[in-house]
Amino acid sequence: MKPSPLPYNLPDQALIDPDAVANAFMVWQPAETVIVLGQSNQAETAVNMDLADLDGVPVYKRQSGGQTVILTPRTLVISVRLFSEKLDNPQFYFKRINNVLLSALASLGIAGLVEKGISDIAIGEKKILGSSIYRKRTMVFYHAVLNISETPEFIGRYLKHPVREPDYRIGRRHEDFVTSIHLAGYPLAVETIREALTNMLNLKT
Repeated sequence: MKPSPLPYNLPDQALIDPDAVANAFMVWQPAETVIVLGQSNQAETAVNMDLADLDGVPVYKRQSGGQTVILTPRTLVISVRLFSEKLDNPQFYFKRINNVLLSALASLGIAGLVEKGISDIAIGEKKILGSSIYRKRTMVFYHAVLNISETPEFIGRYLKHPVREPDYRIGRRHEDFVTSIHLAGYPLAVETIREALTNMLNLKT
């Protein structure tokens, strides 16, 4: 029998606190490589499990939607908890938070940043950030993966082509669809990017 994915217990799980009443956020760097399934994803259709097992890469399953992602020390995760008495359409929250992230990245001199698909951020036509949302009562939990320097080939080693894709992907492989801030020509330190994101989120959320 194939093992089930691990329950999601990564650092930002602490933000999904049933007793919380205030907005909060984290910008964190994964300590190891892990794969995270979206709520509706299945490991056998989303992940090259033979390779994940061979390399000892654990597979988790999160509560939020979206497609399967890979987190590595060469990425940053941006996690935001918001409260609202009346929950708006998820697109409202994607737009609100992604605009903050776009401002932070632009402040570092990164050009060509655009919103793509439902909730992606890209440089030109290549994705650098994907995000998902989990909602419960008056709480909205947003988290996103920003690719600082991970190679598209490494991502493609573990992730199969998703069952659903944004319109701008047009069938491209991970190697042709994904880029990183470094590959796009901006060799910024992870800490520099983390600090810019943190400062902008402090200012605007």
